[in-house]
Amino acid sequence: MTDDLPVQPDVQPEVLIERRGRALWITLNRPKALNALNRPMALTIHRALFAAAAEGAELVVIEGAGDRAFCAGGDVALLGREGRDDQALWEGFFHDEYRLNQAIARLGIPYVALMDGFTMGGGVGLSIHGPYRVATERTVFAMPETGIGLIPDVGGTHALAQLPGEVGSWLALTGAQLKAADCLHAGIATHFVPVDRLDVLRDLLAKAEEPVEEVLAALDDPAGAAPLEAFRDGIDYHFGHDRVEDILASLDGGDAWAQEQAAIIRRMSPTSCKLSLLGLRMAADAEIEEALQTEYRMVCQIRHGHDFFEGIRAQLIDKDRNPRWSPSRLEDVTDDAIALHLREPDSGDLSFE
Repeated sequence: MTDDLPVQPDVQPEVLIERRGRALWITLNRPKALNALNRPMALTIHRALFAAAAEGAELVVIEGAGDRAFCAGGDVALLGREGRDDQALWEGFFHDEYRLNQAIARLGIPYVALMDGFTMGGGVGLSIHGPYRVATERTVFAMPETGIGLIPDVGGTHALAQLPGEVGSWLALTGAQLKAADCLHAGIATHFVPVDRLDVLRDLLAKAEEPVEEVLAALDDPAGAAPLEAFRDGIDYHFGHDRVEDILASLDGGDAWAQEQAAIIRRMSPTSCKLSLLGLRMAADAEIEEALQTEYRMVCQIRHGHDFFEGIRAQLIDKDRNPRWSPSRLEDVTDDAIALHLREPDSGDLSFE
């Protein structure tokens, strides 16, 4: 009789929470989806962080399953399919994700993110707010939101605004990808550990008596030259303006690299570019909570617009990579339209209580 029973699929949790020695260990467990973060995962991680110190954990370590991604972003495909018609789905996702970002930033014990592989969007929110951010030779960092009609959220406006010079403005507007050496140069990563030494690092983080900083320092290796360094003067010169139009005018008058950056920005959502730069400028002197609240206001209003759903269509559904933004020109994105994105949502502001 038992031979006729259907085989039950081996369903694995999307987040693995375990205790390894002194550490609470969190593993994002959606490797086929590049460990993309969804709302249930965010809630699970938040609950684990809340309990960590109370249960005697001395530190938290977070990593992604598989060898391709730490976390390649939030589950924007779901939002693109269903978010326009489901306000609760849309607002609930961002509400719970942003509360998790704040919890990481305010965690009272060391938090170590192993940024092995793609670390983008929502994955940046799971890593950059902690004090220890470990890159490997497989690390690829980006905040590509302007290319899908969104903004660099998950506290990204705050984190990018703290980077040296105008690196954050450049990353936000262009969606540029950085590898390990550039992540270290920009302060996005704090340490570099080669992939073949990650198991040693894991073991020491769990079992060593030394402080986390000493464990990481002992395994920290040079990541090589940072290509970004050669462009820093140009980035700081061109991206220091407070209007995207002025940044583009500066880039248009620059060298071949500068003109390439201008061409990249012109492919992005004009509305997203204006909102992103404004968000960074507002976050420069703000606390993480204020930045997240501003981001929440912006994304709640973005749901009522055109560009996010068009960006998801072009990038993830039809994959024609040819989004038709509306408005399609920066000069047609009015100050009133931008101001609308700063209004408190009808359902209320983001709260951290």
